[in-house]
This record gives sequence, structure tokens and C-alpha cells, in this order.
Amino acid sequence: MSPPSPTAAPAARHGWAQAVATVLAALFTMGAVAALGLWAAGATGLPGNAFPRVVAATVVTAVGGSVELSGNAGVLAETHAGITVVPLSVTLAGTLVVAAGFLRPLRHRAVAGARELAGWATRIAVLWLLALIGLALGARQTFAIDLGNGVLGAIGGLFGAEPEVGFTAQVPLTVLFGLLWLAGVLVLALLVAPGAPLPARLLRCRESVRPAAYAMAALLLACVVVGLVVALVTAATRGHPADHFAVILLGLPNLAWLAFTIGLGATWHGRVDGPFGLPVPHLLDQVLRTPDVSTLNVGTLAGHDGRVWWLVVVDAVLLLGAAFLMATRSPARTPAWRHALHMAVALVLTVLTICAVGRISAHYGLSLLGIGNVGGNLSGELLLTPRLWSALGLAAVWGLVTGFLGALPAAWVRPHRSEAPTS
Repeated sequence: MSPPSPTAAPAARHGWAQAVATVLAALFTMGAVAALGLWAAGATGLPGNAFPRVVAATVVTAVGGSVELSGNAGVLAETHAGITVVPLSVTLAGTLVVAAGFLRPLRHRAVAGARELAGWATRIAVLWLLALIGLALGARQTFAIDLGNGVLGAIGGLFGAEPEVGFTAQVPLTVLFGLLWLAGVLVLALLVAPGAPLPARLLRCRESVRPAAYAMAALLLACVVVGLVVALVTAATRGHPADHFAVILLGLPNLAWLAFTIGLGATWHGRVDGPFGLPVPHLLDQVLRTPDVSTLNVGTLAGHDGRVWWLVVVDAVLLLGAAFLMATRSPARTPAWRHALHMAVALVLTVLTICAVGRISAHYGLSLLGIGNVGGNLSGELLLTPRLWSALGLAAVWGLVTGFLGALPAAWVRPHRSEAPTS
């Protein structure tokens, strides 16, 4: 009697209990990372017992949700504020936990039916929807702005101007983008994980897409690991460890992936104005804190510190490693030029994702009696945006070169794989 085929394997047991465990584990992990990061940043001192609500808002933004800032300062004054930022440390933690929970019941499988995968994903999505609604409803708070005891405070007291600023998560947008985030995580988990089963019609993806996707995931995680080592060394040698741990727990991938694109030659535009206390490398804060919008690339950073050129070397090593990894996981018959093409496409998509999630825009201010941004300590702006098309073009060039070079040694060490006969 012949052994049963992989398609005859019994269906994986992944019901509602496993879905509940996956969603709860993701929420707990993201909440814990956000809470520890905000605690290190000093957010526990916020008035009105706002800390849990700020944690909820941080998790909302980490999954692509929308948090709207609003202000009110009475009849004779107005406040204005806005923020767009993704705390990618929280996002990355949630991504890893959701992907692991989604793939765990599917392990040891070669093939899974599309209906089975859709049913399992739907269970998680339904519970995730309920979690998003709860987070969005809990992510709202209002704070009073202290005008101080000076002239500005006296004017505010005279005219009854009591400025307030608050935040409110927008439930519809949070649900929409939160579900899109979940769908992206589940699809990427199936594409990246080496042992994840796919429907029979998509088995070709294991040869054409999965090696490149796996290599890009490894590349991004390697950047984070390198950034973590640098951050820990800096925290141990430069003092102010709380500030550094706040960055690690809230925005380490933001900085690590920014540095990666800069090492590729990409250019970002940014500005820091006002009392934004950024616990980021002093070099970055120095370049961004200028009267006008600054240009952030290898050249401008190297003008302050020549060691920035090492970013190019680190990027080259990481990309060659990723290309080699992709080639060793690809079919042996794949020519080097096709590896280069796959690497270029994958790297362009990766850099596009970094540019999309790495943007930062934050501003706030107070206008009193028609005077805009009165008081130097009551207004500020933080801006960071990429020069997109040049970044994507450079990524394509780097991908072609490193993809070709990385495929050459892979031909010597690639294990021999049996090739399925073509019909």
C-alpha cells in the first residue's frame, strides 16, 4: 500500500479557541511593548489617568489606525495639532505574534485548501475586528495646556482662554486599516514562512515568490538587530538609558530602516522645530533642527560625522547576504540574471514599504487673539518624508547588482534539489 499523499493529510485543528489565543497574544504583546516604551518616555506622568488611553492610541497607530488630534481654547484662542507616525517597534512585535499564531496550526503541512485558509483567517479577522473597535473606543483623551505664570498666562486668564488638546481614534478608519494590516500580515506569513502550506494552484509561488519574500524579511529583521546592538551600546556608554529604551520599544525599526535607505543613497527631507525632545542619535537631531527643511542623506550626514559612510558598507553586506539567501532557496535551474531581477523587484517593494510607513508628520500650536504660535514653548513641528522615486531607482540598481553577485557563490553551495518534470 502506498503512503498517503500530502494532500490527504488531516485538516489542521484551528478553531475559535486558537483564534482567540492568537488575537489575545498579539494584543498583549503590542500593549506591553507600547506601555514599556511610553513608560520609558515618561508618559506615566500624564494627567487624568491618561496612560492606558495613550497606550491604546499607540497600538491603534501601530496597526495603521487613525488618531485625530483636536484642540479647544475658548472664544479668543484656538489650538491646532496633527500627527502621522507609526511606532514600528509595536507594529513589528504584533506582526511576528500574529504570523506565528496563524501559521502554528498549519505546520507540518505541504498543501492547504483555499477554503481552509480563508476560514482560519476569517476567525482571526472577526476577533481582530472586535479588538480594533475596543481599542478605538478606548483611545481618546483631553489634556489642558498650561500657559504658565508669565504674560501669556495672564492674558489667557484675563480672557478666559484655557487651551486644551486631545486625541480621538477614528473608529471607521481604524477598523478599515486595521483589517487591511491584518490581511497583509497573514498573506506575508504564507509567502515568507518556508514551511507554510499553500493552495495547490499557488504552489508555483514557492519557487518564484517565497525565496525573495523570505530574503527581504530576513533583511529587514537583520537591520533591526544591527540597530538594536547599536542602541544598546549607545545606551550603555552615553547615559540617559530611559530615552534609548523608549526608542527601542517604540521606534527602533523607524530608525534602523531609515538608516538602511540612507545607506542605499536615498534622500529624505525633514525638520524639527520647537521643544520636541527626540531621544534619537544626536547627529540626526543636529541635521534636522534647522530653520528650513533639511536634506537627509549620506552626504549631509557625513558632513557632520564621516563614520556615516559605514552605512553604505553595512548595506552592501546585508544585501549580498540577502541575495545569497534568496539564491540558495531558489530552484537550481534559475539563472543569475533572473536572481538579479527578482532581487531588484523585491528590494524596490521593500523600500517602497519603508518609505510609506517611515513618514513622520507632527505639529501643534496655539493662536491667541489672532497671533499664531504664540509662546516658543507652545508650538512645534516634526517632519520626515522621503524622496520616493530616487529611492526606488537606487533600490532597483542595488537589487540588480547584489542579486547577480549573490547568486554566483550560491551555485557552489546550493543543495541539489530534485526538479519536478514539466508537462
